[in-house]
Amino acid sequence: MGQAERPVSDKREAVLAAIRRSLGVTGTERTRRGAVEERLERAPKGVVPARGQGEPAERLAMFKAMAEGAHASVFSVGSADEVPAAVANFLRDLNLPGVVRRGEDRRLADMPWDRTMLQVVAGPSAGADLSAVSHALAGVAETGTLVLASGGDNPSTLNFLPDNHIVVVDAKDVLSDYEAVWGRVRRAYGKGAMPRTVNWVTGPSRSGDIEQTLLLGAHGPRRLHVIVVGG
Repeated sequence: MGQAERPVSDKREAVLAAIRRSLGVTGTERTRRGAVEERLERAPKGVVPARGQGEPAERLAMFKAMAEGAHASVFSVGSADEVPAAVANFLRDLNLPGVVRRGEDRRLADMPWDRTMLQVVAGPSAGADLSAVSHALAGVAETGTLVLASGGDNPSTLNFLPDNHIVVVDAKDVLSDYEAVWGRVRRAYGKGAMPRTVNWVTGPSRSGDIEQTLLLGAHGPRRLHVIVVGG
């Protein structure tokens, strides 16, 4: 009988051990570990596009334009208290049922949903929900992208399973570029407490694989509606 295949982790460790032997090091040297930690802590930034830079108003205008260019619809409200009415109006204008699912996000829970006729249910989606609302961690001006961290506050199932995804984002959280958002994620969660996934959503789900024809809703929501608070 042949020998059992070694796990990938064992193979990787064997390669690294061979490299360490050739260099005459063990990998536990204080100076070498210090250099690695310094690099991780203060890694230099790569090239950042200039497109999303500028004053907050400029970034917000670009975010809206880029989101609409990616087939999302965008609506602005002055305060969080106006969000439930904006959600109700969006569903009514599309002749959709007044039922929406959300996660446990405190920002969403504190909104005055009782001022509308909407039926709001909480928790992750099992696939039967037609519409869902999430709160984004941030927005990216240069691409019109929404950034959503996984977890009970905003379950990832809401990003992919319902046909209509409504995402609330605060105007102050619309940042210039991807690099700035990753900094926000690190500050928000801290080392060792990062979310399991961070979803970057640009427009509704779409595909052009079949005869080069754009199909919305191919792998997720066919509609993405962005509600910007304070912008």
